[in-house]
Amino acid sequence: METVVLSFSGNLALLELNRPESLNAINVQMLNELLEALHQVEQSEASILVIRGRGRGFSAGGDIKTMLNVDDPEAFHKVMSTIQKIIVTLYTLPKVVIASIHGPAAGLGLSLALAGDYVMAAKEARLAMNFIGIGLVPDGGGHFFLAKRIGEIKAKQLIWEGKQMSAHEAYELGIVDWLAEDGEQIEQKISEWQAKPLQAMIASKMLYARLGKNELLKVLQLEAEWQQHMRQTKDHREGIRAFLEKRKPNFIGK
Repeated sequence: METVVLSFSGNLALLELNRPESLNAINVQMLNELLEALHQVEQSEASILVIRGRGRGFSAGGDIKTMLNVDDPEAFHKVMSTIQKIIVTLYTLPKVVIASIHGPAAGLGLSLALAGDYVMAAKEARLAMNFIGIGLVPDGGGHFFLAKRIGEIKAKQLIWEGKQMSAHEAYELGIVDWLAEDGEQIEQKISEWQAKPLQAMIASKMLYARLGKNELLKVLQLEAEWQQHMRQTKDHREGIRAFLEKRKPNFIGK
């Protein structure tokens, strides 16, 4: 695997997103390798999975070039199917999943982090559910996880605004569970988790996962349907052009 790096130490699995030159933007190769890495974690003896990004951030979200290359409905369906498998695997994984965020965590990158059980963030982290900026709806279960954490109304408003939040703002909202001053403090916190009664914790996770899995699957299905529809809109095409041209989009509501 090239775009992710998986390593094991004791009861800990560490999964690192590895496209630092693009702020770990998620392309098709990374999606496929993420799914493969998660299958390896699932079959391992690890009880904790930590997901983080290499370089200057967690993940800037979906790779725009990838989005431009999946206009073919069959290719788009394959991408969305892989995203769904990744998110469901994380949600139902019999491990405690910790997302460790530094720098940007945006769009699909933020959805990926929220699929974990515990979100920790360095104080300089910046979070955004910013699909609206290119005329799209969140995917990767973003609707499901935000509603679980902050309620439907606040989730809807946050999605509509698409604004960037500081780590502290995200913590105050309930999107982030724990704030760290630096990387050393994060490592210390992970060590504390390694000493917990993890099998009892995992049992509680699996109970909730069994209750919520069907709802998550329905949300993922609806996200894929609406994403396909939104990709045909004039606003989405304008959003992509504006992003590539580094200017403010001129949306017309169509």
